[in-house]
Amino acid sequence: MSTAPYPLHRTNPTRHASVLALLAPLLLIACDPEATDAGSDTDTAQTEDDPALNEPVLPAELLDYGHDLPAHFETPRVDAVDNTPGDNPITDAGATLGRVLFWDRQLSENRTVACGSCHDPASGFSDTAVLSEGFAGDLTRRNSMPLANLRWYERGAMFWDERADTLEDQVLMPIQDAAEMGLTLDELVARVSTTDYYAPMFEAAFGDAQVSAERISQALSQFVRSIASYSSAWDEGVALVNGDIAQDLPNFTPEQNRGKDLFFGPGRCGACHMPGNSLTPPLPGGQPPPLTNLALWFVDEPVNNGLLDASDGGLGETTGLAADDGKFKSPSLRNVALTGPYMHDGRFETLAEVVEHYDSGIEAHPNLDPRLRDPQNGGAPIRLNLNAADRAALVAFLGTLTDPTLADDPRWSDPFAP
Repeated sequence: MSTAPYPLHRTNPTRHASVLALLAPLLLIACDPEATDAGSDTDTAQTEDDPALNEPVLPAELLDYGHDLPAHFETPRVDAVDNTPGDNPITDAGATLGRVLFWDRQLSENRTVACGSCHDPASGFSDTAVLSEGFAGDLTRRNSMPLANLRWYERGAMFWDERADTLEDQVLMPIQDAAEMGLTLDELVARVSTTDYYAPMFEAAFGDAQVSAERISQALSQFVRSIASYSSAWDEGVALVNGDIAQDLPNFTPEQNRGKDLFFGPGRCGACHMPGNSLTPPLPGGQPPPLTNLALWFVDEPVNNGLLDASDGGLGETTGLAADDGKFKSPSLRNVALTGPYMHDGRFETLAEVVEHYDSGIEAHPNLDPRLRDPQNGGAPIRLNLNAADRAALVAFLGTLTDPTLADDPRWSDPFAP
């Protein structure tokens, strides 16, 4: 892991060297250029060049899925929202198994699509398409959500409409979706059970080679929760000023600092996207209090953000409540410059369009979030009246949330890639 230019604290160190013996057969096969699967007759429609027939290539030692987190992640606020369940902690062997499952195209009906097909690390673990294409060419209903830092979404529920109560529930749903991957759970278990390279990995992760849907869910969830983003210019700047972001961050350009001030000030963006900060009472004299959260960039619950879409009820479809119609979970803003197109339906191609929406395009709706209403105008949608320079500064600031290490970290890369 690359070192960061700011104070670090060790957390979750989980190296399991003892399981290497269990993985040795897989490692030898994966690293042996003479090893082939020519003796297997899995599918006459496939060829030896098809990555679905390849063995995953894994390092000789298990990668360390612990994290050297910066100091602003080591706070009670961040610890309190960690949704990792006590019975499924992140382990090196479990996350390694999850990584292989995540990238394995055999987990789709015709062996052409993996979980990773719609969650590209170079795009912040999202999809550059408005709607993602499934195994048979059908399209998903909504835009693919980015995956980084899902561990720190306090509610723990997943998807735009939060129809999955936990990540453990969510990771199996695309596999079963008729448009996405098209397998039943029984077919999934059978396919994994008959793939030779999985047996030592399940034994390393769980103590024996038994394959079950629950274990697949646990391993995939460990892998996804391990995807952590904390090495952006923002994180470096926060450390350089010891958390006092009221001052200019010395590693920012003037435009980026202007965008920061707008984000937490007149732009009102921080009221939603940095929960735990903007809604606390002001200090005497009217000054905002010190921020208690400098790490998390999630909206704390699904909101209606003034996007009219009569065809998609969002959270309302999950709860059946009219008061939830048009509310959607919001992805983290980390790496947001990479994760377009934006919103649940991918309607905005650029961040400039997103900023313009919040500046002047919010539509009235009975469920519009109160933070997006103007109390001085009868609760009508707010109008920020930003000028062009202000809008550009906000876009520049959002670019400082990009973590350049995310795309090439070997822990999350495709082990089937040539």
